[in-house]
Amino acid sequence: MEKMNNEINSSPALNKRIHSIDIVRGIVMVIMALDHIRDLMHVSSLTQSPTDLNTTTPFLFFTRWITYLCAPTFVFLSGTSAYLSMKRRGDIDATRKFLLKRGLWLILMEFTLVNFALWFDVQFRILMLQVIAAIGAGFIILSFLLKVNLKTIGLVSLLIIFSHNLLQFLPQINSKAISVLLNIFFVPGPQTVSKDFIFFTAYPVIPWAVMLLLGFSFGKVFEREAASQKKYLLNCSVIALLLFIILRFVNVYGDPFPWSAQKETAMTVVSFFNVTKYAPSLQFDLLFFGIMFLLLWLTTDLSGWFQNIFSVYGKVPMFYYLIHLYLIRLAVFVMVFAQGFHWKDLLFRPFQFGRPASGSGISLGMVYLVWLLIVVLLYPLCKWYGNYKMQHKEKEWLRYL
Repeated sequence: MEKMNNEINSSPALNKRIHSIDIVRGIVMVIMALDHIRDLMHVSSLTQSPTDLNTTTPFLFFTRWITYLCAPTFVFLSGTSAYLSMKRRGDIDATRKFLLKRGLWLILMEFTLVNFALWFDVQFRILMLQVIAAIGAGFIILSFLLKVNLKTIGLVSLLIIFSHNLLQFLPQINSKAISVLLNIFFVPGPQTVSKDFIFFTAYPVIPWAVMLLLGFSFGKVFEREAASQKKYLLNCSVIALLLFIILRFVNVYGDPFPWSAQKETAMTVVSFFNVTKYAPSLQFDLLFFGIMFLLLWLTTDLSGWFQNIFSVYGKVPMFYYLIHLYLIRLAVFVMVFAQGFHWKDLLFRPFQFGRPASGSGISLGMVYLVWLLIVVLLYPLCKWYGNYKMQHKEKEWLRYL
């Protein structure tokens, strides 16, 4: 214990916040709002997939694609923050209890507040396991691994990330029990529990939990001096992006949907970058980890207005996440009523988002305008809550939001 305390006291990262983490987390939280606004409000979001090459446009595709950065970054940095928090505490047992409680709280929050914000269905006819529950599951798994060597956690996480696409080559197994387990832990998909209830796994636990574990094992990088951090982050970014480019050009392994030449050059570029998020493929991980590392490198010693703005969002990610969903939900109601619909026209059922069956929605340009408006509205709320947390550190419950 004395050795651990000496290490804690000697580490510069443990006595102050890591600004690059706050900034990058803030950036992806802002981008994330764009995806949720598009999903709930865009005129074609109920009928058209932005990643379907037969119907999408480059603008629509990249509006969706850029938001792919959010989930892996958020999950990875959750693991990194858990490591830094553990080192600050200097108490593995206390950290384990906190991670268990936080993990269970996140899962509960996913299946109540988050799902209600999405569907606004008081009957809860669908429960969707998304990124918040996946992070919660990752924290629970991590709580049992705190005494395992960091290199071991990192290597096993990388092994799973690099090999899990082998599952696509396995023959289909006709077993209900195995199908349920595969959905929860490896492969996204719905399970129809009854005619009035669907459990849908959008974020299978294992592919996302190993991102969190990898982020935890990466935490020691942020104990380094800035120059050493920057060099390591840049190297990681270059390696990840090069591996992505190589695997994508080879077009054999790392994503279940190979790219192909299209009639137009722009659509060929779309096909090349159209990697699989559900569940995240190896190529998806490499591409967006590469971008994440690049952003962390760029913001390691950044200061000024950019840091001041984005770190406000990044310091209160869970508060931002919940509030932004309910602001978007309010915006959906304003939209449909302004377009002449009435309460009886709204459909609160799976994948309908409380919108009428047809005729509602706004253009992609308007989606961007609403996005900017909501992000601006969130700034003073996040700033207030961030200051409140700083001034009331004695309130333990604030750490859960």
